[in-house]
Amino acid sequence: MKNRNLKAPNCTVFQFERYNRLFCFAACGQRPLLSSISASRVLGGHDAQVGAWPWSVSLQIHQAGGKFVHTCGGVLVNENSVLTAGHCLKGRRDPYYWRAVLGAHNLWKLGEHTAKRKIRHITVHPEFQTETFENDIALFKLRSAVRYSDYIQPICLPPAHLYQYIDNETECFISGWGRTAEKGKTSPVLKEAQVEIIPSSVCNSSDAYGGLVNDNMICAGSRSGGTDTCQGDSGGPLACYHSSTNTYYLIGIASFGVGCGRSKFPGIYKACTFVWK
Repeated sequence: MKNRNLKAPNCTVFQFERYNRLFCFAACGQRPLLSSISASRVLGGHDAQVGAWPWSVSLQIHQAGGKFVHTCGGVLVNENSVLTAGHCLKGRRDPYYWRAVLGAHNLWKLGEHTAKRKIRHITVHPEFQTETFENDIALFKLRSAVRYSDYIQPICLPPAHLYQYIDNETECFISGWGRTAEKGKTSPVLKEAQVEIIPSSVCNSSDAYGGLVNDNMICAGSRSGGTDTCQGDSGGPLACYHSSTNTYYLIGIASFGVGCGRSKFPGIYKACTFVWK
């Protein structure tokens, strides 16, 4: 990313629905257990180190028999707010059936650093379009706040002008517990991968998305395929690193794609455009 000093204020106003929602935090976008950029490079990725992505959240649905099953990823933005993809809520908007698992690494073996929270309220963007994935974003409000630790941290929300400095040289990462192959199984262990930001003009070519990617979306992955989010990763973070401030920003939320890891069809992410105050 081009060198530009960005100072994150303590609060940001997120324009959601017809209201402004205020998010406040003391610090954000930090990975206390790791150096700024991990050595490893989700589909085509590797197992993340424990605590590598402390804002990654597993959003789980209650199944018959009392078992909770990972359904979508989420992103912690303050102590009681998680962002995810709107399409994750299709036909299941009742918060009673959901829970958020934070600070997790292996979903089959939740450790002492893990926090589980019931959901108080769910808001899906009122202008979310299921056909085009426009405004594919939703907000989960936790029933009780989480306590920050080395394993649980919020990511920073980006100032609007940051997007003009995002390009294919920007260090960006995806993480999630989704499928590791297009027809494979979900991963119990958090995966990570480094991805390239790909110009919309490339993704919108006639042999790719053909104009479906608009200005509110980000195309990221690998032009040759093989590195991508997949089913179960929806709602998870596209986190980009700003070296001048040693900070990660939530640039996008995993939204949709054609298959997983296919050539010419990188993942599409909902751009997280916010108004800072």
